[in-house]
Amino acid sequence: MNRQENLNWIDAHPEDWDVIIIGGGATGLGTAVDAAARGYKTVLFEQADFAKGTSSRSTKLIHGGVRYLKQGNIALVVEALHERGTLIRNAPHLVHHLAFVVPNYSWWEGPFYGIGLKLYDMLAGELGLGPSHILSREETLQRIPTVEKKGLQRGVIYFDGQFDDARLAICLAHTATDLGARLVNYCRVVGLVKQDGMVRGVRVKDEMEGRLFQVEGKVVINATGAFSDQVRQMDEPTAQPVIRPSQGIHLVLDRRFLPGDSAIMVPHTDDGRVLFAVPWHNRVLVGTTDTPMDRTPLEPCPLAEEIDFLLEHAARYLAIDPRPEDVLSCFAGLRPLVGTGDAQDTASLSRDHTILVSTAGLVTIAGGKWTTYRKMAQDVVDQAALVGCLQSAPSRTRHLPLHGYLKDVDPESPRSVYGSDWGKIEALMKEDASLAEPLHPRLPYLKAEVVWAVREEMACTVEDVLARRTRALLLDARAALDAAPMVADLMARELGQDEQWRACQLKAMDALVSRYLIDQSC
Repeated sequence: MNRQENLNWIDAHPEDWDVIIIGGGATGLGTAVDAAARGYKTVLFEQADFAKGTSSRSTKLIHGGVRYLKQGNIALVVEALHERGTLIRNAPHLVHHLAFVVPNYSWWEGPFYGIGLKLYDMLAGELGLGPSHILSREETLQRIPTVEKKGLQRGVIYFDGQFDDARLAICLAHTATDLGARLVNYCRVVGLVKQDGMVRGVRVKDEMEGRLFQVEGKVVINATGAFSDQVRQMDEPTAQPVIRPSQGIHLVLDRRFLPGDSAIMVPHTDDGRVLFAVPWHNRVLVGTTDTPMDRTPLEPCPLAEEIDFLLEHAARYLAIDPRPEDVLSCFAGLRPLVGTGDAQDTASLSRDHTILVSTAGLVTIAGGKWTTYRKMAQDVVDQAALVGCLQSAPSRTRHLPLHGYLKDVDPESPRSVYGSDWGKIEALMKEDASLAEPLHPRLPYLKAEVVWAVREEMACTVEDVLARRTRALLLDARAALDAAPMVADLMARELGQDEQWRACQLKAMDALVSRYLIDQSC
């Protein structure tokens, strides 16, 4: 993938598009894959970096959603479980199964949760990942030796999917590119183009160069997640908001808090949410919260009360109580929930997706979650094809292997997320042995990954590399800051940038890292 080549192509074909997509998160990228796979001429614009917002800040789970089963949303659970199976099949290098243990501290919890999780198994059908069953106290401790032992009676084990969200986003961008789509990050849509009262294009600002340009096509899809209402109001200034943003945060801890290969799931916290403690990239993620928000910043910040909530609940279920100084990183994301009326109860809002078509033909896809991104994309392209009078073509993504497809990878290896592309990164290290050097002793990344990110993955900033091409910022914020000068040097050489660019990048990274350290949280 090459940003400048894509911009040059777009400049040469300003009126030659079937589908124009606004938004480069999970939904927008999935939509680009679906549209391009049908043969539609597809272009996508992202205001910042791919998956900069919500799509890189999830709990890293591809799951049906046990809590939705409890809410009675059977249809969403069935759809998500089937999409989970589809994604594991189509991207085995990025998605794998993970064991979850529900620790039981009351006699009734084993049978109660056991029955519920058997229903979860049944709804998955042939795409199930393994049967759930009740564990003895001893078996529970073997699976999760650092669980709180006082009062522990037994556990229930079940299986779900795990992934790396930002890496899957880059994989989708690659896949769409392989299929002929043109995608560009750091290009913000600042207006819509109308012809005879219908939306037929977009006005775009290249945030890197500051220039404005216009692109026209048959249909425009608004896939901007938490920012959907802002785009809708470009079309209809009086459009009533439909997004009810909810913030969720995660704490990242050292693996000593949860050794082994199983996660902990707590079905009911004080605010009614599910709590997870999940092993991921040799760290532990603890999350999440559900805080209604009245703003949609591009870089949300964890609130002190959210941090306290997670530390308190983690201490209830872990034998080693995590303290603030144990937190390696803390990150926040906004859920783009769809709802009406009072937004104070975002925890009860549906995670289903919604498609809206304005009078002028702007197609908006809102809501949903990572697990169902493929089905969301299929549904919105079906609708967009009708609005844009495109030649009918069925979706091809259910059985479409994603870029880098590679079976039998070791999910514990930090190289597995590249799939078949890892061989090309190894070739870089053979050409230049210095690229085999690590970025930092506390991080699993090599210099070659920075070079690859710039050359092949459209990384434009130090943040792109440390937050999303690698996950350094999430795994250890201070280590990421320490590695930033080396990353800036490598990128400046690749991009032909000067010392002023380098200094600006390091200043921006310093400000960003402060938002991931809980002693400096909002």
